[in-house]
Amino acid sequence: MAAATVNEHLPTPLDATSEPPPLFDGTTRLYISLSCPFAQRTWITRNYKGLYDKIKVVPINLQNRPAWYKEKVYPENKVPSLEHNGKVIGESLDLIKYIDSNFEGPSLLPNDHAKKQFAEDLIAYTDTFNKTVYTSFKGDTVKEAGPAFDHLENALSKFEDGPFFLGHEFSLADVAYIPFVERFQIVFSALWNYDITAGRPKLAKWIEEVDKIDAYKPTKTDPKELVEFYKARFLAQ
Repeated sequence: MAAATVNEHLPTPLDATSEPPPLFDGTTRLYISLSCPFAQRTWITRNYKGLYDKIKVVPINLQNRPAWYKEKVYPENKVPSLEHNGKVIGESLDLIKYIDSNFEGPSLLPNDHAKKQFAEDLIAYTDTFNKTVYTSFKGDTVKEAGPAFDHLENALSKFEDGPFFLGHEFSLADVAYIPFVERFQIVFSALWNYDITAGRPKLAKWIEEVDKIDAYKPTKTDPKELVEFYKARFLAQ
């Protein structure tokens, strides 16, 4: 069961004109962008575990990012990153596991060995999934992206006891995929008039059930902004 949800008011994203927070003062900070799917993974994890008081979310404006972020926080100059115990770590898939194992709250990985291994395999496939779909934008999009969505449909058939990848329990496997599936569902519908859940009933049910999770709801991106972003980035001639 997810921890209780807090109706949180996030600060305005910090930009090049913003002063840095009091870095390495013992506060645990999760640096994100409100529209970045990689950062969204960590944001969902933090919310699901109820870490509203333990991990402070600090949004960064990626279009006009503050120089101190690269100089003093994270030399990679990307999001997400986590400032914790005097150090900063990054990479979203590493971070969701780190947050899950180093903080209190409901676990997002099961004890069951078979399910845990399946989750690890799915998490490892996310880069291939994303690459397949993003590459498809340059070609016969619907046809080329199809196998990636079929892979998820098949994975959702592995355990019969629920709508999520590991059955009835929401896990890091779901967290790893939902930010991207959220975007692809909106963009395929708007730009290619294609429903990614057509002929994929388990994927449809999965999206429906994840949409009900309170930890996920506030992390979603405005669909209109998403469509404009994808048009400009991938379809501009």
